[in-house]
Amino acid sequence: METGTKVGHAAELMDTRFDAGIPPGPIDEKWERHRFDMKLVSPANRRRYTILVVGSGLAGSAAAASLGELGYNVKCFSYHDSPRRAHSIAAQGGINAAKNYRNDGDSVFRLFYDTVKGGDFRAREANVYRLAELSVNIIDQCVAQGVPFAREYGGLLDNRSFGGAQVSRTFYARGQTGQQLLLGAYQALERQVGLGTVTMHTRTEMLDLVVADGRARGIVTRNLVTGAIESHLGDAVVLATGGYANVFYLSTNAKASNATAIWRAHKRGAFFGNPCFTQIHPTCIPVSGDHQSKLTLMSESLRNDGRVWVPKKAGDARPPDQIPPDERDYYLERKYPTYGNLAPRDIASRAAKEVCDENRGVGPGGRGVYLDFTDAITRLGERAIRERYGNLFDMYERITGENAYRVPMRMYPAAHYVMGGLWVDYNLMSTIPGLFVGGEANFSDHGANRLGASALMQGLADGYFILPYTVADYIGRTQPDKVAADHPALRAVEEEVLERVTRLLDISGTRTVDSFHRELGRIMWDHCGMARNDAGLRRALEKIPELRAEFWENVRVLERNEEVNQSLEKAGRVADFLELGELICIDALHRTESCGGHFREESQTPDGEALRDDGHFIYVAAWEYTGSLARPNLHKEPLHFEHVRLVQRSYK
Repeated sequence: METGTKVGHAAELMDTRFDAGIPPGPIDEKWERHRFDMKLVSPANRRRYTILVVGSGLAGSAAAASLGELGYNVKCFSYHDSPRRAHSIAAQGGINAAKNYRNDGDSVFRLFYDTVKGGDFRAREANVYRLAELSVNIIDQCVAQGVPFAREYGGLLDNRSFGGAQVSRTFYARGQTGQQLLLGAYQALERQVGLGTVTMHTRTEMLDLVVADGRARGIVTRNLVTGAIESHLGDAVVLATGGYANVFYLSTNAKASNATAIWRAHKRGAFFGNPCFTQIHPTCIPVSGDHQSKLTLMSESLRNDGRVWVPKKAGDARPPDQIPPDERDYYLERKYPTYGNLAPRDIASRAAKEVCDENRGVGPGGRGVYLDFTDAITRLGERAIRERYGNLFDMYERITGENAYRVPMRMYPAAHYVMGGLWVDYNLMSTIPGLFVGGEANFSDHGANRLGASALMQGLADGYFILPYTVADYIGRTQPDKVAADHPALRAVEEEVLERVTRLLDISGTRTVDSFHRELGRIMWDHCGMARNDAGLRRALEKIPELRAEFWENVRVLERNEEVNQSLEKAGRVADFLELGELICIDALHRTESCGGHFREESQTPDGEALRDDGHFIYVAAWEYTGSLARPNLHKEPLHFEHVRLVQRSYK
């Protein structure tokens, strides 16, 4: 290891190379060859091994169902009352797959290329190619499960376009794609529950990871109904617990989405990859006031037919129907004529912020842009638009009281998806042996910006087609012995969890949990949101520790009981956000380039686009917890590009 320089409040950075386990050979043969080289566990032996799957969204349900189908003894954990409530249901627009049904030039390689380019060249080529390769199998799997994808008149599956691509590769079920895919995975999961290979633990939240003899061997949970602290042991642990965008308080995520599982694993030794790579989605219903606790996403699919515009004149407050076309700025079409309204999310989000900063925004506070369907309705008819997006228009009207068939929707960017997460190797295993991470909880295959309709693709690829092989390989190679229920490591973790719960209940302060979360969100949004700079990040790194110290002295958990206590649940999650937020800002401060969703104001092209620094930052930043939140160690995984040429990303 070489000692580097201090960055803000971070410790001295440690530069080291650690093994991502990328197999040799041509990129289009890596996964197939690797699967053949993996160790297998015979069917008769699989029932001897217990796999703990935390999370029951797309990645978690798919992994648990697949591992159960193979014959392993699987325990699946969800803090919901049913896996059907996982945040995966909120994904509206579609799922990508390189099937080339439209015969418009798509291919596995083109999906691979678009994903690497869309992520601003900050993802592993091998992982992204595997994702594109597996995409074609996902659709077949889901159709076989009965997922009601939209179809063309002749009966073939329909496709539409999403940002960052010039082909139509997105399969969809109206505006309910995530929900329908989750129902398919849920059915597969419940089949295994019925067969006895999977045991569901609902209303159960993971509060810590048990690492025994250097390997992940269990979890400690809290029963959200009884308050009981319980331990579960296994031979491997899979975390599929989603992302951490709720660190911003206002986000498109479900209110209960949190970072506790991956953050506690991080503090047990799992490196955290690229935490500052957070995505802002450009089509969200704007904030309407301080009363809000979350924001509502409008699918990116709307940008297929909706045109984005603002008035050309600053301060123009006329109703949209009174602003003639020649006085409108269709700024995405103007700035990015090749991709137009389907420019990638990070670019579209920054463009919206730019016109609003010029006092050309619309709606209350001037923080909005129009998403206008007038031309599409004139061209295609209202019935066609209703068939494509009817439930999204209904949702918009219920929230805003406005009929988007008659007046344009108002949109503004909001925190959405996170590309960062626990670092994993090619097998999706973290730096803790036996701890696997799938879906949005890992640092993903999306680089610094996720293309639309790729989250569902990654979650199902990880769950159905990767983890069943890689977990089996780990079991086959290690053949782990059973851990005794009285193992000292287990007892120690249980005691720490109990002490933390007791401490939260005993503070008896004057501020609510939500007030701390809201203040953290403002700090993160103001200083580490769509645009970041050195001074703002350093200011955030002063404010967050101060806020965290006040939290532990002055938070008020509303109920004193240890049973059903949602205030206690939120307090534990917000405590973790107050720690994770600091690491996000440390990572953003050290990465002085701009790339994808990480936009440093000091690093931009003359026309305001993100400017990468390939000479210094072609790596995954993997942070190691050292016991000091302010002084983590940085490990660098170099990224190599052999099949995609490094260029300045352009969608013009």
